[in-house]
Amino acid sequence: MSRLLRVGTRKSPLALAQTQLVVAALRRRDRAAEFEVVPLTTAGDRNRTVGGSPDFTDRISAAVEAGEVDLAVHSAKDLPVRPERGVRIAAFPRRAAVADVLVARPGLALRPPVSGTRIGSSSVRRRAQLLREWPGVVVQDVRGNVGTRIGLVDSGSVDAVVLAAAGLARLGLAGRIDRTLPPTRFLPAPGQGALAVEVRYADRATDRVVRTIDHGPTRAAVTAERTCAAALGADCDLPLAALARVRGETLTLDAELFDRNGRRSVRVRREGPVVNAGSIGRLAGAALERTSESPTPGDR
Repeated sequence: MSRLLRVGTRKSPLALAQTQLVVAALRRRDRAAEFEVVPLTTAGDRNRTVGGSPDFTDRISAAVEAGEVDLAVHSAKDLPVRPERGVRIAAFPRRAAVADVLVARPGLALRPPVSGTRIGSSSVRRRAQLLREWPGVVVQDVRGNVGTRIGLVDSGSVDAVVLAAAGLARLGLAGRIDRTLPPTRFLPAPGQGALAVEVRYADRATDRVVRTIDHGPTRAAVTAERTCAAALGADCDLPLAALARVRGETLTLDAELFDRNGRRSVRVRREGPVVNAGSIGRLAGAALERTSESPTPGDR
């Protein structure tokens, strides 16, 4: 007997595309299940004021907890590092590309960008990284979904924008990428490129279905990154970058904390068994916290 599962998501084109990827993966695992996508409006969608810290998950997580939907699909980087009560992340599907990329107007020199180049980004992390790498660029605060930001390039409002490679690929827009920023130098946001699927704690039937698409190495890597952020009390207003990699049974986490203008940063690396992903993240966060008052670039 088939069961209808209601899937909560944001209304943006990227969120809907990501949700369809998850639904397709779940259908492959459970042919009998039926799915209904339920688009919802979050606080972050309603309020995109400059300098704000948008919450793109509140309404959706609440809908899961209240039983309005059975599961929810989020960008892992948008989820609060301290979990909501009544819901849990049942699956982190296999992670996509983690890199940031530049989408630029035709003919723009990007290797490196010339002084005065206007690059759009609303992320304090990306702003710090851009100014650290290219002090002469002008970082302009931009808001809106992926299409809106690319439109700012096409209209000439900015010369380029920084976006996540994974999002462009999921929207079929990988052809707009002009330069990929190396993740070893431009560490991404914690959880970037990964999706997170939430369910209610008490809903064991849905949990069993969703767990079939959980990818162990992705879960371990994202857990380490998010735990590092939680150790710092991190949210969207903290210029924190983190990337964990899993090779065999070993997890290596690189994390970097910046000042807002990219003049100073402290970077740490912690390594250990995959099963200790959370502990590795906490150790990295504690190391960053100890040295953040007087960071030294490249500190290990």
